[in-house]
Amino acid sequence: MYLSSSLARTSAALVQGTRPSLFAARPLLSALQTRHSSHSPMGAQSATTRKKVTLGTLRSMHKKGEPITMLTAHDFPSAHVADAAGMDMVLVGDSLAMVALGMEDTSEVLVEEMLLHCRSVARATQSAFTVGDLPMGSYEIAPAQALETAIRFIKEGRVQSIKLEGGKEMAPTIAKITSVGIPVLGHVGLTPQRQNALGGFRVQGKTSDGAMKVLADALAVQEAGCFAVVLEAVPPQIAALITEKLSIPTIGIGAGNGCSGQVLVGVDMLGNFPPGRFLPKFVKKYGDVWGESLRAIEAYRDDVKSRQYPSAEHTYPIGKEELEAFSERVKSL
Repeated sequence: MYLSSSLARTSAALVQGTRPSLFAARPLLSALQTRHSSHSPMGAQSATTRKKVTLGTLRSMHKKGEPITMLTAHDFPSAHVADAAGMDMVLVGDSLAMVALGMEDTSEVLVEEMLLHCRSVARATQSAFTVGDLPMGSYEIAPAQALETAIRFIKEGRVQSIKLEGGKEMAPTIAKITSVGIPVLGHVGLTPQRQNALGGFRVQGKTSDGAMKVLADALAVQEAGCFAVVLEAVPPQIAALITEKLSIPTIGIGAGNGCSGQVLVGVDMLGNFPPGRFLPKFVKKYGDVWGESLRAIEAYRDDVKSRQYPSAEHTYPIGKEELEAFSERVKSL
C-alpha cells in the first residue's frame, strides 16, 4: 500500500515538473533495493555539519588572527577525509603529478588531468573552500589564456578558486582573472614550476635583496587582487615580516608559524609513502598510512592464500532446497 502511494506521488510530481522528495534523497530504485556492491565512501552525512567556508570566512579568520588550515587532496577519498577533519581549505595542488600520477615533477601534468582530479575533490568537499592549481603552460602566455584556463577550472573542475605561481610579472594575469569574479590564491617565494630557473628547490629570501624581492612579489599579487598568497620555502623571520606588511592572509609551506595559515601535501603529512623516500625538512609526518596499508594488504593476502577469507560471514546464503535442486541439475549435465 505504501509503495503504491509513493509511486503515485512520484508520478504526480513528475507530471507537474517538480522533483519528488523521494528523488531528492536518493534515486527510487536504490531506495527500494539492498545494494550488494561497493559504493561511494561518502557514507552517512555527519550530524555536526560545518558551515561552508567562504572568502568571507577566511577574511574573518584572518582579521581575528585565527590560523587558516589548508591541505592538498587529489581524489574523492583524500578530499573527503580532509573535509571531515575540518580543513578550512582544500587545494588540488599540481603536486599530484608526483604523489598521485608518479610523474617526475609538476611540469608534466596537463590541464585535463588537473580538471579530472578537481572534479573528484569537489564532489567530496562539503564545507572546505576549494582551490585548483593551474599547471605549468596553462596561464603564462597571456592573461587571456590564463582567464580561459581559470574559467575551465571553475566550470569543469567545480572548484571555487584557482592558484597560480609568480609575483610581479603575473600581476596583470591575476588582475584579469579576478576582474571577472574568480578568486585567485597567489604563490611566491619558491615556485616549483620554475625550479629549473631557480636552480632547483632552493630556499628563497635568504639575503636582504632576496627577501625584498619576495616582499615585492607578495605586495604585487595582493594589489592585483589575490585573496591570499602562499609563501613557500622562506626563512620564518622573513615570512613573518612579510605577513605583517600584507593585508591578505599568507599561507606558509616551509615558511614558519608566523604566517596566517599553513598548507602541507596530504600524502606527505599522512606518511603514505615507503620508508626511505625523501621528505622535505618542513614536513611533519602525522601518520603512517603506508605502514598501516601494507599491514592490512599483507593480512588480506595471507587470508586468501590460507582460504580463511572469505568466511561464512562474508558470503550470501542460499536456501537448502534451492541448493539441492541446483546440485541435482549439475550432476545431470
